[in-house]
Amino acid sequence: MPGRGLEGFRVVECGDMVAASYATKLMADMGAEVIKIESPTGGDSARQRGPFPGKIPHPEKSGLFLYLNTNKRGVTLDTEQTRGREIFHKLVGQADLLVHNVHPTAMAAMGLDYAELAALNPGLIMTSITPFGLKGPHSHYQATDLTLWNAGGLCYLNGGGPGSEDLPPLRAFGQQAGFQAGIHAAVAALGALFARMTNGVGQHIDFSIQETLMAISEFAGIMPSYANQVVVRFTGNKAIRPLDIMECKDGWIYLCCVEEHQWKGFVDIMGNPEWADEELFDTRLHRAENWDALQVLMEPWVKEQTVEELYHKAQARRIPFAPVSTMGDLLDSEHLKARGFFAEIAHPEAGTLSYPTAPYKLSAVPWTLRRPAPCLGQHNAEVYGALGIGAAEMAQLQQQRII
Repeated sequence: MPGRGLEGFRVVECGDMVAASYATKLMADMGAEVIKIESPTGGDSARQRGPFPGKIPHPEKSGLFLYLNTNKRGVTLDTEQTRGREIFHKLVGQADLLVHNVHPTAMAAMGLDYAELAALNPGLIMTSITPFGLKGPHSHYQATDLTLWNAGGLCYLNGGGPGSEDLPPLRAFGQQAGFQAGIHAAVAALGALFARMTNGVGQHIDFSIQETLMAISEFAGIMPSYANQVVVRFTGNKAIRPLDIMECKDGWIYLCCVEEHQWKGFVDIMGNPEWADEELFDTRLHRAENWDALQVLMEPWVKEQTVEELYHKAQARRIPFAPVSTMGDLLDSEHLKARGFFAEIAHPEAGTLSYPTAPYKLSAVPWTLRRPAPCLGQHNAEVYGALGIGAAEMAQLQQQRII
């Protein structure tokens, strides 16, 4: 069997919650050896986040933590203590990558000084994932997913606009700023690793979550200067219609039939109602100008259809409708099941649960699950033993709450 894509590379992670943890999960899933460092007193904050099996909070059963940390080994270490810092230096001295999302104001106290670490390991690549980067007037600001989503402009994109001024700005569910940062940070880190393979030089990556969110806002950042338009939530006035989400009898469907042949196909599906021949609706521009009237005529008919029936009827006429999938729909999706997207993973504390796997299929280096997420400090003996720390010293370190 061929080796995994990143097999042979060592990664040390100082991650709390999502950003750093997801970046290194992507690497671990591709075969990298990832050692996750957690605080001896409580560990990663994600351990306190649900969902929990049976809705009973437990530090070893957080769905968020379990998902983010598959294929990693986990240790506990207090790097603010002198002996803890010495052990940290040994770990980093053997690593290719160090990935963290420690706030800039706390980096020095935790030993995350790149110049010092690079002196120990000149080839080290350190990726610092921070809310606003390491430089600039906002670099010391604290932030949460909510504040970052706003700082990156995405809440405004999901806010009110012409025709929907009563709708407030909203962020997406969950920790999306962290997940987006993790993906982009992993790419940056692997790019630096690839460069090191050619020039032998390590480097420090200064990664801004705010800039990540701004970078994925598509054309929203240039629409004001290119078209004198401010991009907002997908509601309100649009230049062409129908282009909207409507309710069916068993769910919601996205309607898109802005080309004339698409509109004619949809009219045929609806049974060619007389109102469709009105001059008010004879072009996509007229349909947009008179959308209030057209919407009132369409909604009762759409409400009588099932999502699947309407979707397939439109698909057969090459009209780009799409079901608005719920999470329940996706968990029951025959397509995702056929692709093996979900896998059952056994964990010593949480039991056997279903997890999303990888959103890719590599023919030569397949995704494999080597281990579930670690319990707090699960691999202390294994990892520290390899550094030459004996059982007696390990017991002393644990008593001193260094590990």
